[in-house]
Amino acid sequence: MSPVSRRSRRPLQFAALAAGTALLATACNAAAKDSSSEGAKSSGKSFTLVTPDAVGQNEFLKLAVDGVKAAAKAHDGTQKVYESSDTASQQQNVQAAVEAKPDVIVLVGFEFADLVAQQAKAHADQQFLMIDACTTKTFKNVGCAVFREHEGVYLAGAEAGLLSKSGKVGAVDVLDTPQFRRYSDPFAAGAKKVAAKTSTSTRFVGGQSPFDDSARAKEQANSLLSKGTDQIMAAAAAGNYGVFEAAKAKGAFAYGVDVNQCVSSPGTVVDNVIKRTDVAVEKGIDQVLGGKAGTTVSYGLKEGGISLTGLEAGVDSSKCVIAQHKDVLTKVEALRDQIVAGELKVDDPAAS
Repeated sequence: MSPVSRRSRRPLQFAALAAGTALLATACNAAAKDSSSEGAKSSGKSFTLVTPDAVGQNEFLKLAVDGVKAAAKAHDGTQKVYESSDTASQQQNVQAAVEAKPDVIVLVGFEFADLVAQQAKAHADQQFLMIDACTTKTFKNVGCAVFREHEGVYLAGAEAGLLSKSGKVGAVDVLDTPQFRRYSDPFAAGAKKVAAKTSTSTRFVGGQSPFDDSARAKEQANSLLSKGTDQIMAAAAAGNYGVFEAAKAKGAFAYGVDVNQCVSSPGTVVDNVIKRTDVAVEKGIDQVLGGKAGTTVSYGLKEGGISLTGLEAGVDSSKCVIAQHKDVLTKVEALRDQIVAGELKVDDPAAS
């Protein structure tokens, strides 16, 4: 998984991580929260979700909770959610989940990769499902769900190409690596697909804290804006707010990732590349229970794991600028359908 998405879920980070009152996950750990537990005994399956942060108003994690609830309902079972707050509580929550021996333990985020590897080796009969990440080594009892973010970024780029008045679009990315370029290169490709003469450029945050440096992200955005760029893909994790501020000040537009960021800067954020963690969780659990454990499944536009806010129900109340451009959405929907049908291939910068 790209830490862009993980880091961008942090303090935002894209929403205030207000932690609600919850039960203690373990008697000795006041930091870890056990929330939305359905303790009624059932003859069905049992599932435990462990999150890397408090769920609060974090839409990315809320979707994961929705996914495990849907799986429990579908299998006439029960579900429990352990919310973590730091590295210590992540470790304690994973241990508590293993000791409870549910049918499937679901974990969201790369933070759990090493912990899952250790536990999977020690508890060969326990099934694990990792979301948006995977262990380095393959285990027969560890399934992984990853996302094809580049497909959604391509569609956002198409929107930018259709909406740009200057003919210049760009991206502010975290780091200059193939994995992170999944959030910038396809943006440029999508823009050029619909407007061949579009000029594209990417700036990288870098520095000592690339995932959390709003000031540097804003500086890179201003560099693009000073050269006439009027549509910017914001893939700067927690620094996205800096990108939005820069764009707003110049009357330009930006695009968010993972969740609906339009609400944080209405009138400036056009659309968002959404990761449907609920889809990955529910389908991933089905695969594990169906005997397909130990495999990695990729979720993109075809599987419903990647989308745009503009292509989801409720776009009219999303506060996204794209809601005002139904003609653009119609063209983007056509591109999406071509990708889903296999008629249009989006290059993945991270592909080996």
